Amino acid sequence: MHVTLVHVQVKPDAVEAFIEATRRNHENSVLEEGNCRFDVLQDPEQPGRFILYEAYADEAEAKAHKATEHYLKWREEVAEMMAAPREGVCYHGLYPRI
Repeated sequence: MHVTLVHVQVKPDAVEAFIEATRRNHENSVLEEGNCRFDVLQDPEQPGRFILYEAYADEAEAKAHKATEHYLKWREEVAEMMAAPREGVCYHGLYPRI
C-alpha cells in the first residue's frame, strides 16, 4: 500500500473554505480505483493545520489520483488558501494488508 501524509497549513480566514473544497475532493477520491483511505484530519488546537491521509493500493494508483479532474480542481481552488506550501511525505503501508 502506498500512503502519503500531506501536511497543510491554511490561512486563518480560509479554514472553512478549505474544509468545503477538501470535502468535495475527499468524496470523489474515495471512489477512485485503488483508493483504500482518504482521511482529512484537523488539528483541534490549531484549526488551520490539517493532515490528509491518502492510502492507495500502489504507487501507480496514487499517481493516477493526481491526474483526476477533482484533484486538479481542488489543487487550483485551495492554492491561495495556503499559508505555506503543502508537504507530502510518502510511506509504505505495511498493515493492514490489502
